Amino acid sequence: MQALWMVLAAFVFASMGVCIKIASAYFNSAELVFYRGLIGMAFLAVLARSQGVSLKTAYPGMHAWRSTIGVTSMGAWFYAIAHLPLATAMTLNYMSSIWIAAFLVGGALLAWRPGSGLAPLQQGPLVLTVMAGFVGVVMVLRPSLDQNEMFAGLIGLLSGLGAAFAYMQVMALGRIGEPEARTVFYFAVGSAAVGGVAMLITGVSEWHWAHAGWLLPIGVLAALGQLFMTRAYSSAKTQGAMLTVANLQYSGIVFAAVYSLVLFGDSISALGWTGMALIMASGIAATVLRAKAAPNAPAEEH
Repeated sequence: MQALWMVLAAFVFASMGVCIKIASAYFNSAELVFYRGLIGMAFLAVLARSQGVSLKTAYPGMHAWRSTIGVTSMGAWFYAIAHLPLATAMTLNYMSSIWIAAFLVGGALLAWRPGSGLAPLQQGPLVLTVMAGFVGVVMVLRPSLDQNEMFAGLIGLLSGLGAAFAYMQVMALGRIGEPEARTVFYFAVGSAAVGGVAMLITGVSEWHWAHAGWLLPIGVLAALGQLFMTRAYSSAKTQGAMLTVANLQYSGIVFAAVYSLVLFGDSISALGWTGMALIMASGIAATVLRAKAAPNAPAEEH
């Protein structure tokens, strides 16, 4: 069942991407971040209450930092979804595992000293994984260069980098015993706060109820996706099951590609498909290798 929960989570996140892409025609990224956070707050407050989880925290500073990073990443991802094919934007956001692998490699190299017994060559598999992932990025973005979408592609790539930083902060919160429902709730609070402030700069779009109808599923699907992902990880009792669940999150790229082709009529070249496959393979490899360094890591978020 844990595999089914993760596939369902990936499908929900891809479906949220569809709603974001449609809503982005009527609302700017700041508004989408604000409403996503506002709706998520209400949903998660009810969820936390039903689970008996208190929303009071002793670590407001850590939550504020996690929210700042996460909201920045999310805003960049929403911008990429609005200006790139959905499959491309989703793929770039799923680069977070490869960015984390790059951080692990960099940390190991910085910590290495002659005679310390830590051989840099032991990081070879991770280095190859990172290199393959970035080759995949070049292949995915190459078709976009001809369409003057380079800036949006870079923003999408940065969304994956931000997601990696946010994930490491989530790991830190998990280690000190913060429940995931509380962590996700404060992320929603941060989203509403930062989005609201950003709206003072970007302005507010004209309100139409027919268009606003796309805002509700964005918040609800985001919360449901996180809930399903949490259920998947909590149901996995062995290391093998955990790795299977973690790797199945990449099925979200497949769902996004189907949505791109069927709903939006996007054209993905053979080079783009190959790049997406390479990023998926690199992400799976990075997840497996990362599990050796952080076997009890929490779920990644989208």
